Amino acid sequence: MNFQQLTTFCTVLIEGSMTAAAEKLYLTQPAVSQQIRNLEEELNVELLVRGSRQAKATAQGQILYDYAKRIIALNEQAQVAIQTIGEAIQGTLRIGTLNSLGLYIISPVVGLFLKHNSKLNIKLNYEDGLTLIDQFQKDQLDVIIIPDAQAEYQINLLNADKKLLMKDEMWLVGTSKDAHVPTEISMANLGSKPIVRLSERFPSFQNSLNKKLENTPSDITPVFETTNVGTIKRVIESGLGWGFLPAHSIRKHVRSGRMSSIPIVDFQYPMNVQFYSRKDSRADKLRVFDVFYRALLQQIQNKIN
Repeated sequence: MNFQQLTTFCTVLIEGSMTAAAEKLYLTQPAVSQQIRNLEEELNVELLVRGSRQAKATAQGQILYDYAKRIIALNEQAQVAIQTIGEAIQGTLRIGTLNSLGLYIISPVVGLFLKHNSKLNIKLNYEDGLTLIDQFQKDQLDVIIIPDAQAEYQINLLNADKKLLMKDEMWLVGTSKDAHVPTEISMANLGSKPIVRLSERFPSFQNSLNKKLENTPSDITPVFETTNVGTIKRVIESGLGWGFLPAHSIRKHVRSGRMSSIPIVDFQYPMNVQFYSRKDSRADKLRVFDVFYRALLQQIQNKIN
């Protein structure tokens, strides 16, 4: 039993089939099947339910899946830790980002930075994008991690180095408990279920959505709205409505089957999440920026895969 086999086994369950897992892992479907067979022969148990359209774990397979996820998570933490250790970085790093990005992408890296760099002080601030841009321009923040400032907020950030952190998009999601959630819809059907809304975070997305809805009969007056991503997710999971959320905040929920992503055939909203840092910082601070950026890239790659 090796790490690659465990990764493949988990990917089959997450993606729902050996074919989908093969595409995700850049392997052939026979190669994935062989790894699963080798695991089963070594453990002398069946790990997957045979004859099921979607890959499902047997009781023994579920036990292995739970342990394998922990092993993979520890491996990911080790990779991120290696990005931060031995750099001898120190000083104060003032970071600003959106709540969802902070919770799902940045917080794990912050913990590892503090663990391996005792002379580094990190200040993490959650605000809406416009407030973060204002704080950055007033030299109250060293780094902001937000959707592209020009595309999302129509602001050209001067005195800033910009690096692409990840490509993201807005997904329409509903509860997986609702058997009547469609596999796809058009914008004209968006109002067929109550709408819950994540407000004041993605203004250009909201403008694009409103413009698309101008010529449709949909009533998208939200039944509930908040600026907190976690609250919106709980409302959606409870079945009280569906709504748009950034993919990075719900990818895990969709893969695990807790939520369903509903493609809209006539509307998509991709966006770039950027890492902005101050150009005029001292050389030692620029080094901290670079190490932190590389660690974030590793963390994002781990979460996406």
